[in-house]
Amino acid sequence: MHLEAALPYPELALALEAVLRERKAGKTQAPERLVMPLPEGGTLLLMPASDQEIAITKLVTVHPQQRPSVRAELVVMNARTGERLAQLDGALVTARRTAALSLLAAQKLAPKPPGPDDRLLVIGAGVQGRSHLEAFRAGLGIRKVAIASRSEDSARRLLEHALSLGMEATIAPEVAQAASEALLIVSATTSPTPVLGEGVREDAFIAAVGAYRSDMAELSPILVQRCRIFVDTLEGARAEAGDLIQAGVDWSEVTPLEDALELARPQGPVLFKSVGHALWDLAAARLAVQSLS
Repeated sequence: MHLEAALPYPELALALEAVLRERKAGKTQAPERLVMPLPEGGTLLLMPASDQEIAITKLVTVHPQQRPSVRAELVVMNARTGERLAQLDGALVTARRTAALSLLAAQKLAPKPPGPDDRLLVIGAGVQGRSHLEAFRAGLGIRKVAIASRSEDSARRLLEHALSLGMEATIAPEVAQAASEALLIVSATTSPTPVLGEGVREDAFIAAVGAYRSDMAELSPILVQRCRIFVDTLEGARAEAGDLIQAGVDWSEVTPLEDALELARPQGPVLFKSVGHALWDLAAARLAVQSLS
């Protein structure tokens, strides 16, 4: 079985929810990831995690000017013996678990439960744009998508992929106009400056996944201040979520996803910001090892 088939988005979202609950109960562990700058604006990350059964570590390099921009390997081990169980394509795992986490957040936190006739806007037509489009199609049944990208070729390729999934797809010439019409917005760019302004619907759900350093921000500060804010982890967001840091958010008003699973749907607009965590890779590794064994 191919790794993509071993990590279907709806099942991966459930696996992530299980790990979030275990994290809250103190049944998993993952130290703060090691981040080291590299030449040419690159970043090296080392991300270990474990539960009582398996341990993982992911080695990642990110070079925004390269294609692909992310290269990674994920090693899965038996936590009790150290036996190596698998080596997985870390970039593919990262793409799918990030999108599945946004899917889980949308399922739990979107002010209006998304339906097939609601519109999705994807800003950024790279790997994360593609994986989020697939996840929201598979997990929410979304049929309508608008795609915005600085690259016409990338936008056209993602549009063709959306059409192959049975979606009604268009290229958005103006982000602001498309954002004002979308219930669901995914921002997945490496832009260091905002690509999404404040003009979104009151019931909008925004997943911001592109900015991964404190000096990067995809969303305007006004938009961030307007939103009810949720994050994948509070410690990661405080260190790396440039969208929130540059907007000067009140961190006491920011809710980690693990604390939001039992909450009623919030009023919007809602912003879910994720910067990544090794436990999300642990969830994917669990599902992959189970499916591939």
